[in-house]
Amino acid sequence: MPNPPNILLFESDQQRTDTMACYGNDWIKSPNLNRLADESFVFENAYVTQAVCTPARGSLMTGLYPHSHGCMINRTKLADEIKSLAEMLPDTYRKAHFGKWHLGDDSVKQHGFDEWISVEDDHRDKYTQPGLPFSDYYHWMKENGFEPEGTSPIGEPIFGLRQRYECPPEFQLASYLANNSERFIRENKEQPWLLVFSTFEPHPPMTGPYNDMYDPDELPVGPAFLEQPEGASLFNRARGAHYPNKTVDDEKLDNEAAWRKLRARYFGNVKIIDDAIGRLLAVLEETGQLDNTVIAFTTDHGEMAGDHSMLEKRAFYEESARVPMLMRVPWLSKSQKKLDGVFGHVDVVPTLLDLAGQPVPDEVEGVSQVGVLKGDGDLSENAAFMEWNGIGDRNLGNPLINLMATLPWRCVATGDRWKLNLCAGDQSELFDLNTDPHEQTNLFNEPEHRDRVRRMAALIRLWQHETGDTAPLPDV
Repeated sequence: MPNPPNILLFESDQQRTDTMACYGNDWIKSPNLNRLADESFVFENAYVTQAVCTPARGSLMTGLYPHSHGCMINRTKLADEIKSLAEMLPDTYRKAHFGKWHLGDDSVKQHGFDEWISVEDDHRDKYTQPGLPFSDYYHWMKENGFEPEGTSPIGEPIFGLRQRYECPPEFQLASYLANNSERFIRENKEQPWLLVFSTFEPHPPMTGPYNDMYDPDELPVGPAFLEQPEGASLFNRARGAHYPNKTVDDEKLDNEAAWRKLRARYFGNVKIIDDAIGRLLAVLEETGQLDNTVIAFTTDHGEMAGDHSMLEKRAFYEESARVPMLMRVPWLSKSQKKLDGVFGHVDVVPTLLDLAGQPVPDEVEGVSQVGVLKGDGDLSENAAFMEWNGIGDRNLGNPLINLMATLPWRCVATGDRWKLNLCAGDQSELFDLNTDPHEQTNLFNEPEHRDRVRRMAALIRLWQHETGDTAPLPDV
C-alpha cells in the first residue's frame, strides 16, 4: 500500500445502478465508467442511508446515519461539531470539496476542507448567515457570457437547474468541476490529497446536451415500468397514482411515449458523468498518480424513472435506494472483482480511512470493509439499514402524498437478499429480492413469512438501540 494514498470520492446525483454496464446494462455508452469498473471492486448491492440528497450526503461525509448526523431532511446544515471525512484525515492531506454540498451554507468553505468550489444558489433562504457570496459556478458562468434566468428563494437572479442543463457539455456542472479537479490534481503531486467531486448529473430536469443519445422507443425497460404498486404502502400507491396525471419537464405523463422520452434523456445525462470520469482518469495517469489513488464512485440515491409508475426517489425500492458503488484500490486489485452480499453507504467513510492507514473515530457508526476487499471475509451476513424521517422535506405533489410522507419508516436489506420496510402508520412491506427483484409482490402479510418478518424487525430494533434511533416501529 502506498503511504499515504490519495482519495478521490466521486458523488454523482440520483444515478440508478442500471445506468452502468457492470450492473448489467449492455447498451449504455459509458466507456470511461466501464474502464473504472473494470479496474474496481464492484459492490453488487450497495444501499443509501436515506434516499434523498441531504441525509444521504451527510452519511457519505460522516459515516453516521441521518438520525445521528442530524440532517434528516433536505437543506439542513451539518452541525459544526459533527466531523466530516476531511476533519478525520490528518493535516498532511490537502483536502478539497468541489461541487454540491447540500449540507448548509453551500457557498462557503467548511468542515475541514482546504479548498472549496461551490455550485449551488438554490438554498440561499436556508443559509445561517446573511450576505454569503454567490457560488463559484455562478461567477464562472457570468465570466463566460451567460446571464442568470432563474430566481433564488429570496428573489435573487441565479442560474436555475433547467438553464444549466440546457447548456453545452463544456458548461455542465461536471465539466466545470473537472476543470478545477484537473488543476487540483496537478498542483498536489507532492502531497497526499482528498478530493470530493460532487456533481448534480444525472439529477432531473430530464433534459441536457445528450437528449438524442438514446431512442426512447428502443430503450429497454423492466416489468415494473409504469406498473402501479398494488399491495404496497399507501405512500407508494399515492405516488404511483400521482405521476401519470402530471406534466413533468414539458411532458404530459398520460402515455408511455412521454415516460420513455424522459427516461431516455435521463440516461443521456449519464454521459456527462462519463465524460468527467474520463478526464479524471486521464489527469491521474498523466501525473503518475493513478496507482497511488483510491477512487470511490457512488451517488447519493437513485431515480425511479417510471418504474412502479413513479419519478424521483424517497422510496426503498431498488431503483431509488440501491446505488452504484465502485472502489478502485490498485494495490489490492487492478481487475474487476464483484462483491456479493450487502454494503451500506455508512461504511464508505471508515473504509476510506482504513485504506489510508488512518484510525476510525469511535463515534463513526459505519465499519471498515477493507477486510472484504482483501478477501478476508464477505458481505453475505451484512445488512444495510435505511430510514425515512418524514415531516419537513417539501411539497411532494399532492395532499395525500404530503400527509403520508410525514410518517417515519425504517428498512433493512439483508445479505440473503430480503428487504423489510416498516412503518407504524402505513402498510409495511416485505420483498424477496431473490425471486422478485422488481419488488412487485409484497409478502408482509403472508402467514408463512411471519417469523422472517420478526427476525428482520429484530435486526432493525437492535440497530436502533446501537445508534440511538427512536423512530416508532409497528408490532410484528
